[in-house]
This record gives sequence, C-alpha cells and structure tokens, in this order.
Amino acid sequence: MEAAAVNTNRKTSKPQFESSFDSQDISPSARLLFEIITRPSSHDIESALSSTGIPPTHDIVHEVLKLCHENATSAIAFFRWAGRTHKLTSYAWNLMVDLLGKNWMYEPMWDAVRTMKQEDMLSMATFVSVFGSYCMAGKFNEAIKSFYVMDKYGVQQDVVVVNSLLTAICHEENQTAKALEFFDKIKLKIPPNADTFAILLEGWEKEGDVAKAKTTFGEMVIKVGWSPENMSAYDSFLTTLVRGSQAGEAVKFLRVMKGKNCLPGLKFFSNALDLLVKQNDSTHAIPLWDIMVGSGLLPNLIMYNAMIGLHCNNNDVDNAFRLLDEMVFNGAFPDFLTFNLIFRCLIKNKKVHQVGKFFYEMIKNESPPTHFDCSAAIMTLIDGGDPEMAIEIWNYIVEKHVLPLDGSANALLIGFCNLGRMSQVRRFAEDMLDRRINIYESTMKKLKDSFDKTGRHGRDKYDCLIRRWKAP
Repeated sequence: MEAAAVNTNRKTSKPQFESSFDSQDISPSARLLFEIITRPSSHDIESALSSTGIPPTHDIVHEVLKLCHENATSAIAFFRWAGRTHKLTSYAWNLMVDLLGKNWMYEPMWDAVRTMKQEDMLSMATFVSVFGSYCMAGKFNEAIKSFYVMDKYGVQQDVVVVNSLLTAICHEENQTAKALEFFDKIKLKIPPNADTFAILLEGWEKEGDVAKAKTTFGEMVIKVGWSPENMSAYDSFLTTLVRGSQAGEAVKFLRVMKGKNCLPGLKFFSNALDLLVKQNDSTHAIPLWDIMVGSGLLPNLIMYNAMIGLHCNNNDVDNAFRLLDEMVFNGAFPDFLTFNLIFRCLIKNKKVHQVGKFFYEMIKNESPPTHFDCSAAIMTLIDGGDPEMAIEIWNYIVEKHVLPLDGSANALLIGFCNLGRMSQVRRFAEDMLDRRINIYESTMKKLKDSFDKTGRHGRDKYDCLIRRWKAP
C-alpha cells in the first residue's frame, strides 16, 4: 500500500501540542515546505510543494513531520506527496503513526500500521508509539488490545514490549493498578525482568501506595532475586516507604539489602535524609546515615549540612562536631551554613566557652557569623560570664562592617548595664553614637535606670548621652 493510502476521512478533536517550529534548528528547505502545508489558503498543497523544486529527501521529510504535531491533516498531505516520488523510511512511517495517534486519528493510524506491515517496516517502536497515544488519551484497554494483536502483525511480544506498555500506562496519573492488572495476566506467558518491577515500583512511588509497593517488591525478590543492577527498583521502593511514614521499615529493608550487597544509590539516601531532616526525625535519619556511611557511600556537603542541622535541632552538639571533623576526610568541606548551624546551636545551649572558641574557628575558615548570630552570641557570652569575649566579637563586627550593627550594639549595652559596668557602657554608647548606630529607645530607658542607681554623677553622664541621642 502506498503512502497515499493513509485514510483522512475520519476527523476527531485532538489535543493541543507545543509547536516546535521556533525551537528547533530547521533547514531552510524544511521550513519552506512546512510553511506551504500550513497556509490556510493552500488549496492544492501538492502542486505548491512540487513547484518548490525541493526533493523530499529522507532528512527533509523527517524534519517536516517532526514539526507537524498541530497540523495532522497537512502532515498527511505532505506525507502523500513525498511518497509519490520517494520511498519513505520506516522512521518516517513511525513518525506518521505517532502523529496520527497523538491527534486521536486512530483509523488512519491503523491504516498506516497495515501499510507498514505490507512494506515490511513494522517494528516494536511502532507499537510503543501506539501504546503511548492510547494511554495519553486514557484509552488503556485499547492500548492493551494493541499489544495482543502484535503477533498478527509479525512483531514479537517479549518482555521489552511488555515493559514499554507498562511504562506508557504508569506514565499517566493513578494508573499503576491498571498496569498491574495487565502484568498479572501476561507474566506467566512472558516472564518479567527487573525492569518490569522497577516500572511498577516507580508507579507505586508516584501514587504513594505503600501496601502495593511491598507486595510488588516481594514478588520481585522471588521472581528475579537480588542484584546490585536493580538499583532503580530499590530506590523507588524505599522512597515509597519513607514518604509513607514507614521509615523504620525502610531501615529494616536497608539492613537486609546491605547483607545482599544491593543497597540503593546516593540519590535515595539524599532524598530520604532530606525528608527525615525536615520532619526532625533523628530516630530514623541516624541509622539511615550509619548504613550509608558504613557501606562506603560518601555523603556530599548538602547531606552533611542536613545531618549537622538535625543534630543541632536536637541539641546534640557532640555529634554535630563529630560530623564536622569527619566531613573533611570524606571530601566535603564545611561552608558558611555548616559553621553557622553549629554556632547557633552553641548559643542556644549556652555553651559559653565553646561559643568563643568556635567564633575564632569560623573567622579562621572565612565563614563569619551573621549579624543576627553575633547579637545572640554577645548576649549569651555576657550572661554566661565572658564579657571580654563579647567585646572581641563586637570589635570584630565593627572592624569588618558586619551590618547592620544595631542588634549587637544594643545587646552589648544592655549586657554591660546588667553587669553594672557603667563606665564601659558610657564609652561604648558614645562610640556608637559617633558611628551613628541606632540605639533603641528601650535601651536608652535601660541605661537611664542603670545610671540613676549610681547617683547624681551617673545621672549627669546619662544626660549627656540622651542629649546626643536626641540630637538630629
């Protein structure tokens, strides 16, 4: 049957496709032919195409067909014209089958399939396209029927084809049960492989069905056994468990997998840890981490920061420091976030001695604290009996212009007021006013109360400060 045999009588509504005309690097010849077939006023398309003198070479035919997703009728006219003078490739026919199917023109699509059979051009790729077109339109039963007639068209039904159909079904929303129904009917005739189960497990992962994922995984182990090559299936299964609030089950399976030398990849551990850290679930994140590191997988900086953050959220400073010391040996070098997570934890837990010591460590590693953390550190140090270190931090942020300075400045003044060291309060306040740092009204009230307690001389000093503070 010639290309002209493609039936154009059946008209159906079709989905909209993105035009790739502007997004592809199109040859001038293909561009001209495409413009001709898509002109609204073109009555005799074939004459217009022939008048260009451009021969429909294989490459040009392929280019034009790839542009025609929104112009099925024009594509058919072009295909007919090209087929009159040149033998079309099996690839061109497959493009046409795909285009017709995606536009819901199923009768012309099957006409093309039958012609391809006569021309000995049919392949698995043709039927994969048919599967995809039917599934995109929600016609899953038609896709499955297409599979069962393949042998009549001389195309072998094997596990690769089965997997292609399962993929097409599972690609659509909430259709993994439909894929499983087909799988259960065909698995005795065509034994599944690891990819078969990986496709189903990815479907259950997308749908979040923990129970079905466990059943499918159990059948996978029985049918194809354990193998490090099945990593994508393991990733999907374990991810389903973690997202389904069964992280404990995931850890149990991981221990079994480790014994079988079949652990998932770093991608799973990264995603799982990210989820568990967001849930502040140290109960499961820590054993997950230990299994990963104990198996020789090296965490990256993002993963280290996530775990350090988790330990810090749970006030576990010792383990945060342990990871900080360990990460360099695994090729992950701490950054600004790493240091600040630990610094905030030390402040929160009022580890006064360690706050000062770690501040110097941060400076040495060119990862200084934020202005907010400096303010909190100053308050903690003064309250904890190390005002000299608080002054060290203040001097540093003034020298290095860690802006804004207001929060730290007011924390310093209030802290020294609480200590009753009013001469230093006055000296700091005058310097801050010289630098036009904003001293809060609430802080000035605290200064007034503190200076009043020192007698008339103290009130005079406060009066000098308040005049300067109110001055424009």
